Amino acid sequence: MMRANLNAKDTVTMTAAAQNAPNTGILDDQRDGILPAAEISALWQAGVIRANQPPAEKQIQPASLDLRLGETAYRVRASFLPGHGEPVSHKLESLKLHEIDLREGAVLETGCVYLVPLLESLSLPDTLTAAANPKSSTGRLDVFTRVIVDGGIEFDQIPAGYEGPLYAEISPRTFSILVRTGSRLSQLRLRRGDAAVAPEDMLRLQADAGLITGTSDAGVAPTNDARGITLSVDLRGEDETGLIGYRAKRHSGLVDVDRVGAYDVLDYWDPVHVRGDARIILDPDEFYILASREAVQIPADYAAEMVPYDPLVGEFRVHYAGFFDPGFGAAEAHGAGARAVLEVRSHEVPFILEHGQTIGRLVYEHMASRPDALYGQDLGSNYQRQGLKLSKHFKADGSRA
Repeated sequence: MMRANLNAKDTVTMTAAAQNAPNTGILDDQRDGILPAAEISALWQAGVIRANQPPAEKQIQPASLDLRLGETAYRVRASFLPGHGEPVSHKLESLKLHEIDLREGAVLETGCVYLVPLLESLSLPDTLTAAANPKSSTGRLDVFTRVIVDGGIEFDQIPAGYEGPLYAEISPRTFSILVRTGSRLSQLRLRRGDAAVAPEDMLRLQADAGLITGTSDAGVAPTNDARGITLSVDLRGEDETGLIGYRAKRHSGLVDVDRVGAYDVLDYWDPVHVRGDARIILDPDEFYILASREAVQIPADYAAEMVPYDPLVGEFRVHYAGFFDPGFGAAEAHGAGARAVLEVRSHEVPFILEHGQTIGRLVYEHMASRPDALYGQDLGSNYQRQGLKLSKHFKADGSRA
């Protein structure tokens, strides 16, 4: 898609991008799609993405930007959206209970809602929109995180032309967490135009590339408004142990979100093993980590997102952290298919899941161009080739110290 109707801000932005990042292709090919890392870097240099600190190591991912917490967290009475024309700061003044300094680290407690101004802000041209989601590790800790903006009427959605700050709303549900300035709980995708893959193209991709493998009945969701590849749940286990998932323990210890491989699994989780009838009853308001029956691949020219809540398949939320980067599970990025980890919480009533039951949908989108590096390709990616896997904070072998 060629850029049209450039305003003054767009002209300055694109000129700066061309000067500072001439090899990114930001002006060469203005196709619709999710922006890759090279274009995200160019936008940062051009001032479309702003921060008073330079980008951190690995902050820019193949198809997304990690967002960093700022210096202050505000405990607020309740979650909120500012509404049309209303700055977040105005609502915050009437809703905040107290301020917490994050510069040396601070605890965010379960059952509380916090609002944190992020280090990054945006000055989007009229041709770009953005969307946010919790990072995979955040979702697997049962930390409910959403991004809001001035004048916002939706969570995690940033409209074209938005200029202003970004805020993270954070509500730990099971584990209290230790965070600090610079901690990364959310990620941002930038989108040009319509990136959606048409249903007929989804069928073709599934036939040609094997987007998901391991079952014979996987296909495109039949409803017109629910484009995506359907996924089912594995309740038979991946090995002789019969392990099918984990159920989070309440009243566990603190989790430092910046520590990797630091915590004993059994101090925080109860393993769930297969039963004879290969089903599980989800208790209301309990948090489970399960896995898809199918292995997922994201080709290099695509990104994907898990639909977090679909009442058509049950009254439960299946995914908090919905972004899948190009190369996830793909052979070209040293993968051989990777199962989707499901962050599951039932709403209101107990709900029975059976082995092979449809539990979610994976929606694919076009990349505006292929990233220079793919997920799992020399990026230190934590979840490539994953099966059933807890967040990176827990010891990989499940051991207890």
